[in-house]
Amino acid sequence: MAEMEDSKAKSTSGSLFFNRSFTMNSTAAAESNSPKFHLLLNSPSSLNRAASISRFYNSFDSVKGKVKKLCNLFESAKSSSSPSNLASPKETSPRVVLRPSKSIAYSSSFSLSFNNSSIRLPGTEDRIVVYLTSLRGIRRTYEDCYAVKMIFRGFRVWVDERDISMDAAYKKELQSVLKEKTVSLPQVFIKGKYVGGADVIKSMFEVGELAKILDGFPRRQPGFVCQGCGDVRFVPCWNCSGSRKVFDEDEELPKKCLECNENGLIRCPDCCS
Repeated sequence: MAEMEDSKAKSTSGSLFFNRSFTMNSTAAAESNSPKFHLLLNSPSSLNRAASISRFYNSFDSVKGKVKKLCNLFESAKSSSSPSNLASPKETSPRVVLRPSKSIAYSSSFSLSFNNSSIRLPGTEDRIVVYLTSLRGIRRTYEDCYAVKMIFRGFRVWVDERDISMDAAYKKELQSVLKEKTVSLPQVFIKGKYVGGADVIKSMFEVGELAKILDGFPRRQPGFVCQGCGDVRFVPCWNCSGSRKVFDEDEELPKKCLECNENGLIRCPDCCS
């Protein structure tokens, strides 16, 4: 009997627990359906979110409107620049005034200075002589020498290139002709007359004076390259093979070669003879 009473007590307590939980859940569900839950939907945060969404769509519409305006603007510009509109006699194009550059202003003085040049290089009346250097020790000097070389190659004329880095005798020769100890490179002589440096040659090329002066010179074939030296103008000495020393059989002693320069080179007999 006592066991039956205990089981009944336990069942009654369990039913009370389940009833209590059910009533709590039911009250929560009822509260969710209450007007307070509907007020949460109308809270300021939800209203701000809706306002931001509407603001985003409004800004997107404004961007689309701006794009349409730009497209219409470009289409109107294309239609105005069409050949039919340009050919109309009523429209007049504005005048463009070209101002002469400094090189054009000095074009007349180039020919006068070339014809009245008092500095002469004897024995070169039939050629173009350019004193230059192939060393890249000073970047500006090398670039000026290369630019002048390419200008003359564009005219396809043969040039007597005298590289002072290959032969120091050319430097002494240039100093004696210009009568100056310090000389800048490149220096150009045409038909034995002194013309000037890189700036003068570039200016004469721009205004067309250089083409007039080179009119009487023979032209080479396009892409012509000397087979003997590759347009370097120097080859190793054939007597000493570039060693600068020759063995004297009579005295049985090595002696200095007298046919080459300090670098063991001689002028190319094919293109510099």
